[in-house]
Amino acid sequence: MPIYYKIICSLTISLLACGAAARDWPDWRGPGYNGSSDETGLPEKWSQTENVKWAGNTPGPGSGTPVVSRGKVFITAVDMKNKSLLGMCFRQSDGKLLWSNNIGKAFRNIPRGNMAAPSAAVDGGRVFFIFDSGDLAAFDYEGKPLWKRNIEEEYGNISLNFGYSSTPLIYEAKMFVCVLRRPEPWREPKDRTELDSFLMALDPATGRNIWKTNRPTNAVNESFDSYSSPLPFEYNGRKEILLMGADFITSNDPKTGKELWRYEYSPNKNPRNRNIAGLVASKELIYLPRPRGEDLLAIKPGGSGTLDESCIAWKYEGPCPDCSTPLLYDGCLYVLDGMRKKALSCLDAETGKLKWQGTLSGPPIYSSLTAADGKLYCINEEGKVFVIRAGGEQLEIISEIQMNGKPANASIAIADSCLFIRTSDKLYCISESNRQ
Repeated sequence: MPIYYKIICSLTISLLACGAAARDWPDWRGPGYNGSSDETGLPEKWSQTENVKWAGNTPGPGSGTPVVSRGKVFITAVDMKNKSLLGMCFRQSDGKLLWSNNIGKAFRNIPRGNMAAPSAAVDGGRVFFIFDSGDLAAFDYEGKPLWKRNIEEEYGNISLNFGYSSTPLIYEAKMFVCVLRRPEPWREPKDRTELDSFLMALDPATGRNIWKTNRPTNAVNESFDSYSSPLPFEYNGRKEILLMGADFITSNDPKTGKELWRYEYSPNKNPRNRNIAGLVASKELIYLPRPRGEDLLAIKPGGSGTLDESCIAWKYEGPCPDCSTPLLYDGCLYVLDGMRKKALSCLDAETGKLKWQGTLSGPPIYSSLTAADGKLYCINEEGKVFVIRAGGEQLEIISEIQMNGKPANASIAIADSCLFIRTSDKLYCISESNRQ
């Protein structure tokens, strides 16, 4: 075959692969780590039968967001009957359960949560599951086991008051696992009484540590605990892994683990300042929702060492989230206080100026907003989905759809012009009925 034909074929395959990947939802916050997607043709309304492409059964709850990659949908679940922790794979086209692997034992009762809170992570050929038990396992896309380890057995109890929920991050050919916890364990096992918080990088192929670095803090009591996940960030050619929790935001070099900078966002040492909502970033700013809905900070990147207040570009002091990670979409930052006022605020992502604010009625919203096709989607604890018009001058709720199965705490995923919605006992694929 002539060399130019080989080049054309290689380019064609690469472009097809890129196109397929662009239609996936490979991270719990989507392809851009910000809760949004470029997908179009998404539904505005549906019912239990209309626009439901398929509905798959799950054996029990799981708070992790569905992850969609190369024609497969991955979720975590607690099998309540058999007291086991499962990694599950459904076929994206029709919802057929392709495999379900038992990864660990469900031996803890988590208040207002479960042991399957982290989402799956993927690298295009392997899928990774982690649970509150410390079980961390890798499989190929056909369900073949590749490796397994238990980081709780290695490094002590990782369970927080409401369970471990940090999702592994796949970035720069590494898997990053974060454990931010108090020095003494919340619950059994309590065989170790001096626990370190840490970030570690693993080889996705083998599960072996590439590096592990401790994360020091002067936090007190519950403020040690972080439920959020690592976030990748790049500024002026410098790649970083951002962590939020234990009163600090920190940045680490993904190659070496070296800490690049830190900022103390909670210097008053409130003993109850555990953080749940996570970070999101644009190209120019890092958005940090301070614990318990205190406010939201926009941090200027590019610093080094210990940063002071000069790193703050602006602050938003309106209703802010305790649980829901902010959404960045089409130049706007959406901030959802799903616990107290149920207030949704739309801010200019560059300046922090409030564009509009409105209220979502009903029970608490523990999930995070997702967006695509000019619409925002979120689901409350009792399974009601809100479809909201993005942008505009005021809150416009397009529709409200009640799904079966509560509690529903997983964020909604978007891929291939479909919505993937997780409730306590179902995984739904929602799409326009006239779409093949």
